[in-house]
Amino acid sequence: MLPAMSTKDLAAFLRGSPIFAGIPAREIEALAGVASEETHRSRASIFMEGDDARWFYLVKSGHVKILRHSRTGKDVVLELLGPGEAFGGVAAIERRPYPASAQAAEATVVLKIPASAIAGLVERHPNVIKELALMMGRRLRAAHDSVKALAVDPVEARLAATLLRVAEREGARDAHGLTLPFHLTRQSLADMAGTTVESAIRVVSRWQRRDLVRDDDGRLSLIDVDALREIAESGD
Repeated sequence: MLPAMSTKDLAAFLRGSPIFAGIPAREIEALAGVASEETHRSRASIFMEGDDARWFYLVKSGHVKILRHSRTGKDVVLELLGPGEAFGGVAAIERRPYPASAQAAEATVVLKIPASAIAGLVERHPNVIKELALMMGRRLRAAHDSVKALAVDPVEARLAATLLRVAEREGARDAHGLTLPFHLTRQSLADMAGTTVESAIRVVSRWQRRDLVRDDDGRLSLIDVDALREIAESGD
């Protein structure tokens, strides 16, 4: 786990977010002064759907799952967020309950800023709303694609598309292929693709036998990206 940041480091971290681009240094420093870090173990809840939105969050390290609870009791993962990504912002600004739950996907540190501080910043700098809207637009498009896939695509195609989306966003090229920098569990992959963990285990094992993916101590490497993309697009 990374050591706690000083106020100066927190300000530098905030300046690196597109959401706060163009905000005067003194206001960034003021935000850093009221911000705090929070550490969560894997699968720990950060907040629950329906909780009062008291905080605006940024992922400092680790990954956060944004999920909804279905009537059947199964969690549906809407998004997997990595370092630097924000969540809970719109609810905090609008002073309404969080519309979904947030859970640590692994050992994770988040930076949280009081909702009142973010609301005040938005009043002085409306461009923050623009950046949040762009962020939400990207996530809504991704969610729409996921819902559409759930309705028409076979399980293997959904799993391939999900793995490609995560790897192309966060993966790094190495000797094995496109490797994820964190442990993506079969359960998390299944939740994101809208299937069972048993199906995810079975499909990923088949991909390993076909040398499409490799598992090194829990870190997946995409060896044949083109073949996985063909599976995602055709379901074959």
